[in-house]
Amino acid sequence: MINFNGTLIEGNNILSIQNRGYAYGDALFETIRTSYGKILFWEDHYFRLMASMRIMRMEIPMNFTMEFLEEQIQKVLDANQVSKSSARIKLMVHRNEGGLYTPETNDISYVISIKPIQDDFYILNDAFYEVDLFKDHYMSPSLLSTLKTNNKAINVLGSIYAKENSLDNCLLLNTNKSIVEALNGNIFLVKANTIKTPPISDGCLKGIMRTQIINIIKALPDYELIEETISPFELQKADELFITNVITGIQPITKYRKKAYSNEVSKMLLQKLNVKIRIG
Repeated sequence: MINFNGTLIEGNNILSIQNRGYAYGDALFETIRTSYGKILFWEDHYFRLMASMRIMRMEIPMNFTMEFLEEQIQKVLDANQVSKSSARIKLMVHRNEGGLYTPETNDISYVISIKPIQDDFYILNDAFYEVDLFKDHYMSPSLLSTLKTNNKAINVLGSIYAKENSLDNCLLLNTNKSIVEALNGNIFLVKANTIKTPPISDGCLKGIMRTQIINIIKALPDYELIEETISPFELQKADELFITNVITGIQPITKYRKKAYSNEVSKMLLQKLNVKIRIG
């Protein structure tokens, strides 16, 4: 069951070929994790969605409050009987049909879909995880590159490249040849007691989990968090590399080219993240 504009519908065949998200990538989405019916980091997701809709010049409905959307997500959880387990929610907002590049309206519709998740809390995956650079195409740093829109061509091509080369993930570069992020999350680099992540101005996604991990690190007296441009040359000098997103939490990288990495900091941060979830 999915939720289309507040109505629960069986199946997925609700969008026409004229849908602007399909035709022009004129859509935004939030990937959200729930645990036992609780929407994790919901306030951060909500405010990022509202800010993104304003940037995309979409008309925000008067009823699009945090409470209203939370209620709509809960309807999907209940309808799919996952209120007492964990799930991956995709909340997509698209501009309504009409027009070519120039839309006939800025009004929107929304779709909420769901996929069950096995683990109720974040589990450290310490299996072999190899990455490399994806250099076929580069990200152009801008306000649009920080949004979760349907324009994900570079992520699709990078994922195909990773599969063809037996990699678990790839790191994306911007037009300045700096490390921006991974295909499916933000990147962090650990060197001694310094933890670096690229600044939003370099073009990386304004990730929800990125924000959570930054806040956790800032509260640690033994580590310094720096939002600073990361050069590809720094990767092989790092002690640890890890990727963050709201579904996985923290994914340690074990190998980049000839360099192998540990995961002590990743493990410590993941424990603190799970404590934060339980308390919150």
